[in-house]
Amino acid sequence: MLESSGPLIVAGYPESVFMPETTAPFAHLSPDRVASAIESLGFYLQSEPFALNSYENRVYLFRDDDGQRWVAKFYRPERWSDAAILDEHRFITALAEEDVAVGTLWHDDDGQTLHRVDGYRLAIFQHIAGRAPSLDTPDDLFALGELIGKLHSVAQRCTLPNRPQLEWGAMARQARDTVLASAPLSTFQREAYQRVTDSLLRAFDALPQQEMVCHPVHGDCHIGNVLGDAEHGFALVDFDDCLTAPAVQDLWMFLSGDREDERRQQLSELIEGYESWHDFDRRQLVLIEPLATLRIMRHAAWLLARWSDPAFPVAFPDIKQSGFWDEHLRILEGQAQVLASPLQLA
Repeated sequence: MLESSGPLIVAGYPESVFMPETTAPFAHLSPDRVASAIESLGFYLQSEPFALNSYENRVYLFRDDDGQRWVAKFYRPERWSDAAILDEHRFITALAEEDVAVGTLWHDDDGQTLHRVDGYRLAIFQHIAGRAPSLDTPDDLFALGELIGKLHSVAQRCTLPNRPQLEWGAMARQARDTVLASAPLSTFQREAYQRVTDSLLRAFDALPQQEMVCHPVHGDCHIGNVLGDAEHGFALVDFDDCLTAPAVQDLWMFLSGDREDERRQQLSELIEGYESWHDFDRRQLVLIEPLATLRIMRHAAWLLARWSDPAFPVAFPDIKQSGFWDEHLRILEGQAQVLASPLQLA
């Protein structure tokens, strides 16, 4: 079914991402403080930084005095350790050194890419211009496959020692526990949620995890994190969710629709482009629907855990309504049926 809505949240979050926050972590990050933090690194701003759409972190586009565009990313406190953030930075740098198209990092005169200013951690990235790819266009799908295949050909030589490994069963249980502990479920909804997630967990436990070769991946490959065009090339941005996982984690979110023939054609273009750089293990196709299901479960848990951040009640008011959970249950029940008789994409 591959259904999802709202921000696309990957399965690679650390356990702390589902711990309810007691304070608003960005409450003191005013426009003046954002500008001051960027300028303290040696930049001169042409105008006030422009806030980009981001919920987990806070991200701002700005121009320096030469007219060059940059993106400043303020990391959510207590989500990742410094070591985990530096894993992200080293991974991006390794990819850029091998000419993989990514949003590269700015470093100061000491070579530092992670900076602490006024109590916040931030990094500065090269701005990438362009459009998102069209998933209905074969050339775009092929180009996306090429980009991910080239990324993985480099990634297999990298490590992310301070980042999680994708473990779908454990992550699904973690999300389920968060929902049961904090979601405003009626007695009927709670019983239905427990029943359907019991079925999903059994399906996750039956997956052949030990047979899947894992290596570092982007982790959140959807069209919102790809910019450029097929003629001049696409580039990947936002490696905030990078982790160690099977290669299919960076491909499945580019599939859309429920018709088997459409998805098979999309997958054919992606894999053909991918295999111009790196072999793809087709046994991993069995993970597509479980990964989609895991993402749906974790998205709901993430919203609950982030509710004290003032941005979330404004953007996602429905999560406190019964109708949200009725729809969530409908989607999970549909996914349970799909996992019981998955589409044959191989």
